Amino acid sequence: MVTHNEAETIEAGKVFAQQLIPGSVAALFGDLGSGKTRFAKGVSRGLGLNENVTSPTFTIVNEHIGGRLPLYHFDFYRLRSISELNEIGYDEYIFGNGVCVLEWADMIQERLPLKRFDVRFVLGENENDRIITITEL
Repeated sequence: MVTHNEAETIEAGKVFAQQLIPGSVAALFGDLGSGKTRFAKGVSRGLGLNENVTSPTFTIVNEHIGGRLPLYHFDFYRLRSISELNEIGYDEYIFGNGVCVLEWADMIQERLPLKRFDVRFVLGENENDRIITITEL
C-alpha cells in the first residue's frame, strides 16, 4: 500500500490492528523518518488505546494498557547489545498475551519470533509518500 501523509500512515496502522490477536508481533523495518512510529500510533488507536504513542527510543519499551489488547511498543534504535533484551524481559513480552510492535527490528534479527508480521516502510517518490508492505510469516 502507499500512504501519502502521516494521517494515512496512522490509518494504515489502525486498520492493520483489527487482525491482531494476543501474542501478535509486528516487526517494523525502515529508515529514520519512514513512518514506523506513525504506524505504531495507528496500531494503538486500532486497539482502542487513546494514549499519545511516541517512540520509546531511550526506554526501549513503552507499555500501553487499557484497550482491546495491551500494546508493547519497542524501539531498538539505541540498543547497545542484544543482552539488553534479557534485562527488559523481552521474551515475556514477545511470548505474552499482548501485541508487540518492534521498531528497528533489524537490530535484533536473530531474536525475532518466527511467527510475526514483517512491516516494511520505504520512502516514495513524493516527499510524504510511504510504501508499506506487510508480510505474515
